[in-house]
Amino acid sequence: MQELKEKILTDGEIIEPDILKVDSFINHQIDPKTYRSIAEELKRRFKDEKIDKILTIEASGIALGLALSYELNDIPVVFAKKGTSKTVNDDLYTSEVYSYTKGKRYIACVKKKYLNEGEHILLVDDFLADGNAMMGLVDMCQQAKCQIVGCGIIIEKGFQKGHQKLVDLGLKVESLAIIESFKNGNITFK
Repeated sequence: MQELKEKILTDGEIIEPDILKVDSFINHQIDPKTYRSIAEELKRRFKDEKIDKILTIEASGIALGLALSYELNDIPVVFAKKGTSKTVNDDLYTSEVYSYTKGKRYIACVKKKYLNEGEHILLVDDFLADGNAMMGLVDMCQQAKCQIVGCGIIIEKGFQKGHQKLVDLGLKVESLAIIESFKNGNITFK
């Protein structure tokens, strides 16, 4: 998606050797035009899949899930909430997730009534790096015996392991902008 790549180059900010801030248009302030284009492209890439629900994780994935839901005729969006070990109970699917950006572990959880056996689930998120958030969503879908139709990602750090982890599970991964490297303060796309 050339439009997204250009937006990353003009408005994105490298704050550490391998951390990109896109909070001016993706995950703090939301640019509706950019999100509309992202949702249209993900719809195109998953057009042949049966999708019953979109599953994401709070907070940055919610806007993507909602934008894509509109494109897919208002299918439900479910988002995993972040909690603590005290969150775990019989009413929830839970998975421990490590946040690469924040450097800490948390429990992601979804109420069991929102993921049902046999449903076709599309996983979405704003970033894919080491794949920890996605792997947590995969885990909860497996607990619920849902069928994962694929993973839709806005920005992938192609130099990290997340993509391969998901592909090794047999999942379709569609990333709209894949960063090959951050060198000397510059972003190179794959």
